[in-house]
Amino acid sequence: MPGTQLKPEICTCLAIRQAARHVTQFYDQFLAPLGLRATQYSVLAKLGQLQPMTINALANELMMDRTTLGRNILPLQRDGLIAVVKGSVDRRSKELRLTDAGLARLRQARKGWTEAQTRFEKAFGCERTVELRALLHAVSTSDLAGAGDRVAIESH
Repeated sequence: MPGTQLKPEICTCLAIRQAARHVTQFYDQFLAPLGLRATQYSVLAKLGQLQPMTINALANELMMDRTTLGRNILPLQRDGLIAVVKGSVDRRSKELRLTDAGLARLRQARKGWTEAQTRFEKAFGCERTVELRALLHAVSTSDLAGAGDRVAIESH
């Protein structure tokens, strides 16, 4: 239908998705020499902080659905960067752990990630970057589903 084109300045979802793709591609450039994508780096970095973790716990921590996380885990497991082992508490669950190779790759990749961070801040401004991260964190942790319920109730 003519005139129904979504514009990022009026559609929050489109604006966020476009920005996310743009920034992800930017970070990917710095991580590619190490054979990683930004999403894979995030998995390694989170495991480096909180390992061992169950797949579900990691998916929740990264705000990813389990299927998407699984697609990101497979190449990391294939390359020997992470190991999927039986849970230490619940033997029926599976936990993810960084291998020695994964820890080494994370350390190497951190240099590219730091360079991307530095260049992003230089292009966007340090103060604005800090504000952006705080705003995006607030969005990520907000109760959008509850807000939708309130809107539906208030509109009746």
